[in-house]
Amino acid sequence: MNPQDEYGISGIALYVPPYRVKLDDWCAWTGNDWDKTRAVVGASFRLRGPHDSVYTLAAEAALKLILDHAVDPRRIGLLILATESSTDNAVGAVIVRGLLDQALAAHGLPPLARDCEVPEYKQACLAGLYGIKGAVRYLAHDGAERQALVICADIAEYQRGSTGEPTQGAGAVALLMERAPKLLALDLARGGSASSYRIADFRKPFLRYAGQTPGTHGRLTDFPVFNGKYSTACYLDEVICAFDALFARHPGRRVEYLRQLAAAFMHRPYHHMPIAAWGMVYLFALAADGGAAHEELGAYAAAAKIALPELLAEMRRRPDLARAVVRGRSAPEEAYPLAAVALKAFRRTPKYAEFVEDKLRLGATPMMHLGNLYSAALPAWLAAGLEEAAAQDLPLAGRELLLVGYGSGDAAEAIPARVVPGWKAAAVRIGFARSLEGAVDLNRAQYELLHEGRTPPDLPEPRTAGFVIEQVGQAQSGRFQDYGIEYYRYRAGAAPHAAPRTAAAASLVS
Repeated sequence: MNPQDEYGISGIALYVPPYRVKLDDWCAWTGNDWDKTRAVVGASFRLRGPHDSVYTLAAEAALKLILDHAVDPRRIGLLILATESSTDNAVGAVIVRGLLDQALAAHGLPPLARDCEVPEYKQACLAGLYGIKGAVRYLAHDGAERQALVICADIAEYQRGSTGEPTQGAGAVALLMERAPKLLALDLARGGSASSYRIADFRKPFLRYAGQTPGTHGRLTDFPVFNGKYSTACYLDEVICAFDALFARHPGRRVEYLRQLAAAFMHRPYHHMPIAAWGMVYLFALAADGGAAHEELGAYAAAAKIALPELLAEMRRRPDLARAVVRGRSAPEEAYPLAAVALKAFRRTPKYAEFVEDKLRLGATPMMHLGNLYSAALPAWLAAGLEEAAAQDLPLAGRELLLVGYGSGDAAEAIPARVVPGWKAAAVRIGFARSLEGAVDLNRAQYELLHEGRTPPDLPEPRTAGFVIEQVGQAQSGRFQDYGIEYYRYRAGAAPHAAPRTAAAASLVS
């Protein structure tokens, strides 16, 4: 295909707040098993600071992208904010636009174009991939000569003592998208989509806020209502349905398509979840392919002491997971119980390491240090993987990757992406590893206060530059109202972990 007829990603930038909770420390505080936590969840997570909001996180990532990639702000015709952590129910991306314009002026750069569109996307953790698709569609039509900026930003918080607590996280990923991309070309026409309403797997109803007293800078706790094992069942089922839609557009054997992929990147609520999902996708591909593939699947079924006809019958069904919730106010813990047992047998074989672990290897280790970033989790993993591939000088040009997203509530996407020639030049500028530097490890008291929305008296402030909430409006008079509206300030200076300013960026100064 002519590169001028392709659309996709030309640059990626990551921002995470400096405050870190190491999960080995957390296990010591809470009595949880560190070996199990490390294997299933990860190594650490980030927590937002007292002056942070989802908008400051988003603006930090976007500013880093603009400066590091010498983006002319006047060319950006679409700015998408993908998040489930908005604190304003009327606007979202335009707040980030305001923060960016303030920072760009401080750097002597022009503001974003006045005709820039500023939508917000929301569908739980899938919002980021929906935003990426929206940007491709914009570029393919009225925005063909412009650039799009997609910012995936979220703050994942859970109640202390809940099963979700070790999977918390905060951060943002900004993606520069354009025609003739410099990193990845996306092929929406060959992708697969799925959606189905599951009621109670993971939700954030406004009623949770009732009776709350705002903490630092008007902050309210944003702990979700969730049912962990049911959410896992919904994730697996919806991803399998998205792959059904994907394979409907790919003639031939499913297993062969999966095997030819250079790598896969998935939504990552915790370390083990995408591994289990990818293994299940492989088993379902074997079931669909038939013939010799059934022999392989039959070996796993025999090892698990399952009759193959019963396993195949289960795999042909698509369960109504919401029915049990509606009827009995309870949530099923498995979508495919026989397949789950067969997956355990598959894990004990050499082929599991060859197919599952190898396809998900790129970027997996650094992602152990982020926690769940909701909408930013998948693009963050993509950033980590591409940076790692460039560092290892892997020959990825022309190879196909697969982006698999999921959002509770629930919906899933599977989108093929081709690595374009010359991709390494853009990959080495991602700065994923650099973005993790300068972490401030919290002690137990600091973590608990910050988690409650209060500011620990001994909390360090490592940043000398960046965006902060300066105050929150209180006015409610008839003449003027700004109650609850956040006022932001950009502190100019040497931004931490930013790449040196390029000559091209300097040339944009008005």
